[in-house]
Amino acid sequence: MQIASIKTELRKTVCHEIDSLTSEYIQHSNSGIFSNITSLEEFISARCIMLFYSIGREPDTLKIADAAFEAGKTVAFPFCFHGGTMEARVISSLSEMKPAILGIPAPTESKVILPPDEIDFILVPALTYDKSRYRLGYGGGYYDRYLENNAAFTAGICRHRLIREEVPKEPHDIAVKCLVTEEKIFAGR
Repeated sequence: MQIASIKTELRKTVCHEIDSLTSEYIQHSNSGIFSNITSLEEFISARCIMLFYSIGREPDTLKIADAAFEAGKTVAFPFCFHGGTMEARVISSLSEMKPAILGIPAPTESKVILPPDEIDFILVPALTYDKSRYRLGYGGGYYDRYLENNAAFTAGICRHRLIREEVPKEPHDIAVKCLVTEEKIFAGR
């Protein structure tokens, strides 16, 4: 079986697992992930951060954004283009986000672009991660392309129950420097 087919099957499996998580577990998980992310030295010391806008049953990033605003950090979110590329655009409030590609809220085109070399910390989305900090994304390749030449500290967040021993990897896949669940921090740094 080709790696693309293996990834597609694993995405289906993980989506089914996500759908079966209880609301209580999701609340517990969100709380633990928030505490663990915001206590990371790399998050605390970062001046400019890039987050993703969580939707559905993804780990909550909006509370993380609020904590970053309160701490006086420059906060950016992805502005995606068709074709799999994106930019980081700065906002000063979550109310500035508008539905964009795939209906996911994003900054508007008028927002200032934050150059990749000015970003200190990037929160990277995924359906699941493995214990070596590799991710299985949604298949669009946006983050693979964006992180390719980016020196920022990268952190992934994932519900602990969804962590895999190993996810399928391709040559272009990049492990995050730190993976945070509600129970543990997997650090490679």
